[in-house]
Amino acid sequence: MKTLKIAIQKSGRLNEKSVELLKNCGLNFENYKSSLISPVSNFPLEILFLRDDDIPEYVQDGIADLGIVGENMIEETEVEVNYLQRLGFGKCTLKIAIPNNSDITDLSGLNGKAIATSYPAILGKFLTKNNIKSDIRMISGSVEISPGLGLSDAIFDIVSTGGTLKSNGLKPFADVMQSEAILIGNKNIENQDLIQELIDRIQSVLRAKETKYVVLNVSKENLQKVIDLLPGVKSPSVVPLAEGGWVAVHTVIPERDFWGKISQLKQAGAQGIVVMPIEKIIV
Repeated sequence: MKTLKIAIQKSGRLNEKSVELLKNCGLNFENYKSSLISPVSNFPLEILFLRDDDIPEYVQDGIADLGIVGENMIEETEVEVNYLQRLGFGKCTLKIAIPNNSDITDLSGLNGKAIATSYPAILGKFLTKNNIKSDIRMISGSVEISPGLGLSDAIFDIVSTGGTLKSNGLKPFADVMQSEAILIGNKNIENQDLIQELIDRIQSVLRAKETKYVVLNVSKENLQKVIDLLPGVKSPSVVPLAEGGWVAVHTVIPERDFWGKISQLKQAGAQGIVVMPIEKIIV
């Protein structure tokens, strides 16, 4: 059986979460900082540690079968790859930002202005779509300092919290695209069964992160009201308690609904609510 190769960031904002995800999938490997390749001892897979902007082309060219990379890098490099799974981490927004004292008030105000960026392809498509002609200035590194140095009138870059913009006297002006980490694959990839097994493992980990395991006690007279509030994977498990007229209910609740559901369950008569994290959900 051919060994698969998956490329992930050697360093940077996606490295830690990518390694964590693969280890949570039950893969045993060493996160070598000084090596480009780390074999997995219990799955036919090798992990390549690369620069993030190299990953899309490595996957497109078949040097790596799979890759974990930010969606922004896929769009910027304009490669032909398959999107296999959104991974839910590394979320950010690519924004145009302008100085706090700028006189630009709408997109048309960018006409004739210089915009500094490390993502000229994404920015160019956005400007063309909006019929704007700006001077795109390619800058590697900290583009936030370019307006202060008189190199540009605006910038286009990744924004996570906005703290870097604020510290450089900039403010968000226009959102261009949302990005997160994506599992991508070569379009001519083989070993589909092996790849599907890896995707199934990844999906089980992602489902677990989105849910909580909940155990609660409730009187039988209030049981139906509680069950009606519970989404569950299929249906909740109901177990009789030693105390007559009471049962324990076991279920899972989506993270997004968690606090609202807990409040509703208490109002419906639930008591002794215990909440636990879930390691994996396999369906």
